[in-house]
Amino acid sequence: MANAEGVGGRVSGIFRKKSIGQIQAEHEHGELSRSLGALNLVLLGIGCIIGTGIFVLTGRAAAQFAGPGIMISFIITGTLCAFVALCYAELASVLPVSGSAYSYSYASMGEVVAWVMGLLLVLEYGLAASTVSVGWSGYLVSLAKDLHIIIPPELTAAPGVAVKDDMGNVIAHGIMNLPAVVAIAAVTCLLIIGVSESATVNNIVVAIKLTVVIAFIIIGARYVDPSHWSPLIPAEIPARAPDVPNDMWHQILRALGAVVTGDNSHKYGVGGVIHAAAVIFFAYLGFEAVSTAGAESKNPAKDMPIGILGALAICTVLYILTSAVLVGIVPYASLDNPAPIATAVNHIGLPWFAVLVKIGAIAGLSSVMLVLLYGQTRIFYTMSRDGLLPNALAKVHPKFKTPWINTIIVGVLACGAAGFMSLDALADLSNVGSLAAFAIVCLTVVYLRYKAPDLQRPFRTPLFPFVPFAGAIMCAVLLMSLMATKATREFFLIYLVIGAALYFVYGVRNSNLGRGIVVGGHEAEPMELPHKGE
Repeated sequence: MANAEGVGGRVSGIFRKKSIGQIQAEHEHGELSRSLGALNLVLLGIGCIIGTGIFVLTGRAAAQFAGPGIMISFIITGTLCAFVALCYAELASVLPVSGSAYSYSYASMGEVVAWVMGLLLVLEYGLAASTVSVGWSGYLVSLAKDLHIIIPPELTAAPGVAVKDDMGNVIAHGIMNLPAVVAIAAVTCLLIIGVSESATVNNIVVAIKLTVVIAFIIIGARYVDPSHWSPLIPAEIPARAPDVPNDMWHQILRALGAVVTGDNSHKYGVGGVIHAAAVIFFAYLGFEAVSTAGAESKNPAKDMPIGILGALAICTVLYILTSAVLVGIVPYASLDNPAPIATAVNHIGLPWFAVLVKIGAIAGLSSVMLVLLYGQTRIFYTMSRDGLLPNALAKVHPKFKTPWINTIIVGVLACGAAGFMSLDALADLSNVGSLAAFAIVCLTVVYLRYKAPDLQRPFRTPLFPFVPFAGAIMCAVLLMSLMATKATREFFLIYLVIGAALYFVYGVRNSNLGRGIVVGGHEAEPMELPHKGE
């Protein structure tokens, strides 16, 4: 199939689709090692999910937006992610390939939607890894201080970002976040060595991290002051006018109105709980990273749903318990710092455990960076094999069997973001990309159910179509909450425009699908989804 001539031909070709058979054929002829079982996938997901969200962003979300209501925020976000995870589990069982949501979009909605999904996943994985590295840097600096090692504060934050001491006083302004850069560089080197070695390291780190989190829950529960949980949802700031109703229904309406109008100046109240849910959404990103490992799974039809849903269920319970203990030990207003769990442990007078928590956090955040960068390289690998990105990104190292050029490029870009962007900016942009991508995934499940009803689905999303539609709507609400911030909105829109331009300049001209490229030694099948009865 040759590319059509002229602009009109190129425009008509942007919605071309891969057949299910073609994607599965590419999976069968892939070069990546298939070494990951169900347990590896569950641990891979836990390794990514438990990280910056619980060790860093929980304190910020509680102090600035939700108060003790952060527990409700985790329930809201966990429910949303359960809906999305069920959709991912169905798609991953049908299309067990590297590239996750990108590949799903290519098979259902066409090439241009797949390209947009690829752009969103760059934010979700690439910038998310940089976000985690900033949290990693904060815990490293704190631990180094305990060991009487002082890292110059100017080298621990992005340019212009204020660096504060334990009392909240500004002591310097950042030049670059050097520890974050070093962390990304180290993880990049590990990923080049190979996924089997990376998975082994990840399993060890996950065990350490889970031990620290569970120990915090058990030990910290003894020091909880229930009065810190009251009121569960603090009053709105600025306060409402005396004649404005304040029942739960009116609070919800005001919260939704704030999302639509972009008014996020208030703190607490139901609006604060909803905005906190959007902020801590970052904490759940790991379950989706499991789907990028489809091409390296031993039995993806069975193992992928177990990995996705198992990791999400375990982490949701741990998140709710941890946040309950955290705001029960320390007044929520005191948690707006890079190491809230360490702050809580210091508050109850266990400095030895604070050091242990910091070591666990450093180890845990390391595993998160590994999984996120791993996911990003596999997405670029798949896009390169499709011709939408240069061929060099799909070259596999002859010894390590990993996309090494791709990994180096991703690592360099992530290092730049880690060193020169603030934690808040990185987290918000990562969440925007993730929420938009998840909404598309939910709608993809609906599309395929009606377009290809007879497609073999080893796992089916329950309560269809309620679950995918509910997931898409909840993603849209949280996305609008984040897009209300002008800087985030402008960056995101400019990013999409530049990405679209790259597609029309390079991708649409070099697409293997458009050129009828040979797949696995066989001519590509017609690019249509199977219809009922076929």
